[in-house]
Amino acid sequence: MADPVPLRPTAVQAVPTRRKRARWLKLLLADRRALISLVALVVLVGAAALAPYVSPADPTSMEFGMMSPPSWAHPFGTDDLGRDLLSRVIYGARISLFVGIVTVASSMLLGVIMGVLAGYYGGWLDTIIMRYIDLQWAFPNFIIAVYLVAVFGTGLSNVIIAVALAFLDDFARIARGMVLTIRERDYVEAARALGASDVRLMLRHILPNSMAPLIVQATVSVSYAILAEAGLSFLGLGVKASTPTWGLILSDARSFISRAWWLGIFPGVAIMVTVLSINFFGDYLRDVFDVRETSVEGEGA
Repeated sequence: MADPVPLRPTAVQAVPTRRKRARWLKLLLADRRALISLVALVVLVGAAALAPYVSPADPTSMEFGMMSPPSWAHPFGTDDLGRDLLSRVIYGARISLFVGIVTVASSMLLGVIMGVLAGYYGGWLDTIIMRYIDLQWAFPNFIIAVYLVAVFGTGLSNVIIAVALAFLDDFARIARGMVLTIRERDYVEAARALGASDVRLMLRHILPNSMAPLIVQATVSVSYAILAEAGLSFLGLGVKASTPTWGLILSDARSFISRAWWLGIFPGVAIMVTVLSINFFGDYLRDVFDVRETSVEGEGA
């Protein structure tokens, strides 16, 4: 008689995976704000990625009438130098989204490393890292970014570095708190008893189980980073003046806002829609990764 074929682990894991996906889709369809926000973000990212193909004109071209109001030829009007405002807003989305994503990825990487090391090893390392985090926590993130830009100088790379360093404290605190909660759990102790190294414990057992709140924080921080970049550019501390960004467009519109309302309205609406969409989608991710709700559903099943 032939031996029975053992059940593949992938087949066992497929059921809970399908349940998770069904729950995520159910939450997304039930949350209209999150669904609309996702659509808006897809449109924004698509427009930014395809800017050379969807923009009606070159954002630096000064071939049009100066400060023309919105029309069929120029849906967002033109600025004081005769540049098409819609094209500048679309190209500005590339810089703003790029800065937001790259800065948050960098600050998340640095903050998680600091938080995991502080929470896992404790002692003097925890004291040094957390006293630095407490010091940074005492100042608003934007003030820290302004100071760092003043030290490093203006430019896209310096803005990314400044904003990334300004936001790493949030990720460090969350990562440390999660490590302190997870490091004493049974599966971590079992892996340690089997001879797993500290690096393996942190990378394979502790960090993956700490990602849910970090992902939620990352979505919120992207909107903050976009606002920080816009604020720095508005103050003249961001990228070069020739680079179209939402903050620079608003800065250029200050002198003409009473005569040309569209110069400030459209980039301001673009910032508002982007930030609100990211925040609303972050609320959806928070519900998706809500461990307590997941546990209650699992018990009910």
